[in-house]
Amino acid sequence: MTAQLTFRGADDGDTATLVGLYDDAARWMLDHGIDQWKPGGKDADHFRRLIASGAEEVWLAHDGDEVVGAYEVWWDDEAAWGVRPPDAGYVHRLMTRRGTRPGTGRAMLAAAERRIAAAGRGLCRLDCMTTVPRLRTYYEEAGYTAVGELPGKVAADGSLYGVVLMEKPLR
Repeated sequence: MTAQLTFRGADDGDTATLVGLYDDAARWMLDHGIDQWKPGGKDADHFRRLIASGAEEVWLAHDGDEVVGAYEVWWDDEAAWGVRPPDAGYVHRLMTRRGTRPGTGRAMLAAAERRIAAAGRGLCRLDCMTTVPRLRTYYEEAGYTAVGELPGKVAADGSLYGVVLMEKPLR
């Protein structure tokens, strides 16, 4: 059964929930041999800054009263995409709580796409690590196309990693 979700913008009171979602997703990745996120890699201040910035948005997904996931929408992403015209929104940190109904992640991605389209932007962009081919396949199955690769994206700790740049037309 596909999830029937509701969405709301996160506020300062949601930072512990967001950190929990991130850490749970990071632990799941590590347990499944995916070297991407690390537990503790995003703290409450990270989410608080995004919520307050206005340049990014943080959204929570609810299934009834339960928070089942979250994602970020950014209005630019120079670190991965360089300087671009304001024709796209960028999805980051699509996180689902383990054990949610099938289709939750895809429903959250569709909500992010609707938000970006409502802002008058015709493209949804994201990046995924080159070392996680299953994630690339997931996004391709959702209608995204690989349009480039950035072999040296800089992580918060200064290390470098490769990403596939993907986009989807929204109109």
